[in-house]
Amino acid sequence: MKPMNAVVAAALLLAAQALQAQPADAIAPNANLRADGLPPIPRSVAERVGAYSEFRGHGFADWHPTRREMLVSHRAAGANVTQLYRIDRPGAVPERLTDFPEPIREGTYDASGRHVVYTRDTGGNEASRVYRMDLAMRTSVLLSPEAARSGYDWNEARTLLLVSSVPIDRTAAGGRREELSTTLTLVDGGNPDERRRVAELPGSNWFGFRFAPDDASLVAVRYTSATQSELWRIDLKSGERTRLLPAQEGAAPAAYFHFDFSADGSRLYLATDARSEFLQLAEYRFATRELRILSADIPWNVKAAALSRDGRRLAAVFNVDGRDELRMFDPATGAASSVPAVPRGQVSRLGWHRTRLDEFAFTLNSPVSPAGVVTYDAGSKAAERWTQPYTAGIDPATFQDAEVVRWTSFDGRVISGLLTRPPARFKGPRPVVIAIHGGPEAQATVNFNGRWNYLINELGVALLEPNVRGSAGYGKTFLDLDNGVKREDSVRDIGALLDWLKTAAGLDASRVMVQGGSYGGYMVLASLVHYSDRLRGGIDMVGISDFVTFLNNTESYRRDLRRAEYGDERDPAVRAVLEKISPLANAGRIKAPLFVVHGRNDPRVPYTEAEQIVSKVRANGTPVWYLLADDEGHGFARKANADFFFYAMVAFVERYLLKD
Repeated sequence: MKPMNAVVAAALLLAAQALQAQPADAIAPNANLRADGLPPIPRSVAERVGAYSEFRGHGFADWHPTRREMLVSHRAAGANVTQLYRIDRPGAVPERLTDFPEPIREGTYDASGRHVVYTRDTGGNEASRVYRMDLAMRTSVLLSPEAARSGYDWNEARTLLLVSSVPIDRTAAGGRREELSTTLTLVDGGNPDERRRVAELPGSNWFGFRFAPDDASLVAVRYTSATQSELWRIDLKSGERTRLLPAQEGAAPAAYFHFDFSADGSRLYLATDARSEFLQLAEYRFATRELRILSADIPWNVKAAALSRDGRRLAAVFNVDGRDELRMFDPATGAASSVPAVPRGQVSRLGWHRTRLDEFAFTLNSPVSPAGVVTYDAGSKAAERWTQPYTAGIDPATFQDAEVVRWTSFDGRVISGLLTRPPARFKGPRPVVIAIHGGPEAQATVNFNGRWNYLINELGVALLEPNVRGSAGYGKTFLDLDNGVKREDSVRDIGALLDWLKTAAGLDASRVMVQGGSYGGYMVLASLVHYSDRLRGGIDMVGISDFVTFLNNTESYRRDLRRAEYGDERDPAVRAVLEKISPLANAGRIKAPLFVVHGRNDPRVPYTEAEQIVSKVRANGTPVWYLLADDEGHGFARKANADFFFYAMVAFVERYLLKD
């Protein structure tokens, strides 16, 4: 027998000690969790939460190439992570295809329908590798380099795979390589040993590769920031690149995100804010290099679109003040129509069937339902549910919808958010959790609240999700209002929200807590720095505590992208501001209780951001709970870990928010 690794032995010893330290009626964290400073979590918390941790839904992944069946992502009863399943008809019991300890959320068929291609990382490290599974044998082969972060895209016929790979940089912070590149490799879908290198692209910020119908070229987006990108065409034989948009050097910055080629390859359907504050659905003609805007009369962002294979219909989703609207466009005339048969909710993952040309599928969730798969037939104008979300016996009618609320910030700008109030049986002003989204180029939208429904329905807590400046969905000017040295203006929006709560009917401004993940975690810490005397506590998940250490230590493939948002720490003037406003430098002002949660394998915001803020805030004598997961990355993907975190969060809320 081999001797036990010293690190493993130490971890097992700590886990055993933790178990021994737990009272008999407490929930012990599993061996992958380090609970530091948390009090024993009573087992009664898990019993009370019960069904609220058991919601399960399905996500659309891909259609079978010829049959009316599909791939979906799903976490089965008793399973720890999401896997891929096959459904051969509406309402059928899903057949599991993958069975890995790591989550598998997306997959696609090849042209034959005998293989599925998917990506998988390890422990949440986001170093994804591309695999092809033989469905008959249930065996997988690796298609991408081992020491790279990879993705893939099919050609239209599903016979060729483009694998895009960026090297993984594991060197120390001071010696990190700044000059990264993206390698494009063309792989034969039927014979993965047949492959050739297409091009080496400068930088790591290329995505959205889409083949032209003749497979002679492809288009790709080169991303700089949420409001600036470029559209390029790449010759698949020579590897030469040609910039398509912006058409002229020195043109005003704009965002370009493409969706689909027309069937004859003469046009490209894309989203751009080049002529508007919002991302508009547009058509680009290669021959004339002209843009035609299709959604000029819709003053909101298009968030997704998909063209039917015959090119006759273009389905598009618009984000209207946080709620999704599905519309159908005629590509020839630009005429649009609504899709009334589809239930209201959040729409994602649009995909037209390859042979049933009138039918497309998508994922739908709503405040009253976890995610499910729905199809729509554009010919009969009928919608059909393929899966039934599981709500663990809780009546969906008890779930609360959200309302849009608005307040005026320090500079007179109107800020909005989504407010979900508890049921009417809770009397008197209700305590509030302000949940701040990450990104920051993201948006709080109306969808299913998952475990949060326990706090709303059973504890009477109001959930308020602000879209502070810098959020997506409200125009590109608004999106850039927090960039660089303007970072704390978004924190002042939270201060204005706290002022508004004093006048808001049915809400208790004296009982408020903040919660957020990633950039939202930074916002939690910054809010505690500035408003500790007005907050009962904060829950920071995978958050940034110091911008300079974050930019130094985030994975190198992301660093320049984050500098475009937060500022370049190599500039002395910018660095001085970042150091001044970072929560770590102001940790002495955090007096309200803090709960910090992180994944050890997080490549975006390294767990050292958590370690340093925990140490500094504890020096104040402030209560700090710290939960670290050894098998997670930028968020908790494993149910066992997410469950314990939520039990602890409920205990934190009950102790510091609900008790007088």
